[in-house]
Amino acid sequence: MVAAAPGHADAIVLMVSAVASGQGKTTVTAALARKLVKTGRKVRVFKCGPDFIDPMLLERASGAPVKSLDLWIVGREACRALLAQAAAEVDVILIEGVMGLYDGSPSSADLAREFGVPVMAVIDAGAMAQTAGALVHGLRDYGPVDMAGVIANRVASPGHAKMVASALRDIPLFATLPKQARSLPERHLGLVLPNEVDGIDAMLDELADQLAFDEAAWGRLRTTRLALDQAADAGSATLDAVSSRPLAGRTIAIARDEAFMFIYPANLEALRELGASLAYFSPLADQPVPAGADALYLPGGYPELHAEKLSQARCWLDSIRAAHRDGTPIVAECGGMMALAETLADKAGAVWPMAALLPGRVAMQARLAGLGSQAMPTPQGVLRGHTFHYSSMQTELEPVARTTKHPSGADGEALYQVGSLTASYFHAYFPSNPAAVAALFTRSAA
Repeated sequence: MVAAAPGHADAIVLMVSAVASGQGKTTVTAALARKLVKTGRKVRVFKCGPDFIDPMLLERASGAPVKSLDLWIVGREACRALLAQAAAEVDVILIEGVMGLYDGSPSSADLAREFGVPVMAVIDAGAMAQTAGALVHGLRDYGPVDMAGVIANRVASPGHAKMVASALRDIPLFATLPKQARSLPERHLGLVLPNEVDGIDAMLDELADQLAFDEAAWGRLRTTRLALDQAADAGSATLDAVSSRPLAGRTIAIARDEAFMFIYPANLEALRELGASLAYFSPLADQPVPAGADALYLPGGYPELHAEKLSQARCWLDSIRAAHRDGTPIVAECGGMMALAETLADKAGAVWPMAALLPGRVAMQARLAGLGSQAMPTPQGVLRGHTFHYSSMQTELEPVARTTKHPSGADGEALYQVGSLTASYFHAYFPSNPAAVAALFTRSAA
């Protein structure tokens, strides 16, 4: 939980958004964060909407943890408190938007308007010049939003930049970035993880150096005043649920390696605030479940990229099966669930045996199988989160419940229970309902 002291703090706060995905938001945000850090400014970056991979890159670029802001999943007051705390500590706050500026419900524009955050529009200028003006004016006026300026990506030359700047009329061209000979590599769930990219820090430094930055335009940016006395504690609505620290004295073992790394930083904080001690282990390195663990958390990740190695990790497989037989609570999300099925078929079609705690077969597919914000029903109320996966599971096991898609209310992901195991493609945001989380990791509930 984030406590905000009464008072006020000033910081430059910007929503970095675009007309659509693929315009270079993450690259530009990372370049801008690294450049500001190199000039001596204290920078905090947030990610709008649910995401695991982009925040890893943005954390590498800024040198500080990157948390999520989402009006529905995280909640308005929690978002306000996170922003207020950051404004009291840093000079600049950058919020990378999700998809296009107005896409989704809630959208990046909704978040910007809720907190009075100006928008810095990223445009792919690689195949346009004067039309950039029409595009950006449309982005500004449709909402409308407070448009601070533009960062033009994939600009060919100084002459090209001048044409774009002239077309923007009353909206300043804040910076430009040339087309990159080497782009950040991607795979089916997004960018390749930063620690998998050779020379990632040198690449970020190069991006920062290539960002043609208008210091005069930066100097004209106004600070956004956030009223900290209006920012309630991020967990104020659920303080009663955690005041007794229901997980005190218990150790939760968490799988964490290149196969299992999709974890909200806020989830780890929530578990600690509930009283739990956290112990990490690597199934990919064939490490067993830590001795004495009272519960297990298997987050999402890329088990499909490491299926062969996981299938041969005997210590890991024997220990997770033993924990399940012993009735240890196990919470498995998306990739964590995939690793507990009977088999996992990778993108090449090779089929690998998994832990077989769940009766079912998982197979990767080319088409997106699940995407969007959802809510999971629990006896303690709904637990909010999201889903995003390119695999499907075939099973005869009947789900005990289904999540609800937001905002449509339609049925979402299946929730399975086998003994002490709770598994789903759903990624939960733990601070949205700490009491439900405590119950999930409690042996009596399992």
